[in-house]
Amino acid sequence: MIRIYHNSHCSKSRATLALLEEHGEPFRVINYLETPPTPAELTELLGLLHMSARQLLRHGEPEYQALGLADPKLDDDALIAAMVAHPKLIERPIVVANGRAVIGRPPEAVLALL
Repeated sequence: MIRIYHNSHCSKSRATLALLEEHGEPFRVINYLETPPTPAELTELLGLLHMSARQLLRHGEPEYQALGLADPKLDDDALIAAMVAHPKLIERPIVVANGRAVIGRPPEAVLALL
């Protein structure tokens, strides 16, 4: 089943959700701000996205600066822990389907998974 890690306050996330609804395949919405992924889930998502933890961080969030996440000495485990504790730091939306994942920026990027 398709999963979307969704933030209802994000216009790109809402547009991606609408695109999935238009496509008509069943999907599960994960409101990751309310139910953050575990470190293991986030590690799995990073593998499916072929990204490092640093690449998945939202650098413009206040928590990014407040937590000193720009420090290049921080490893993936530290960055993953920060994203789990502060899920606003996770780039969004993330859509997972068929053993692959993409970030819905632009929303049409999810079409490659369907």
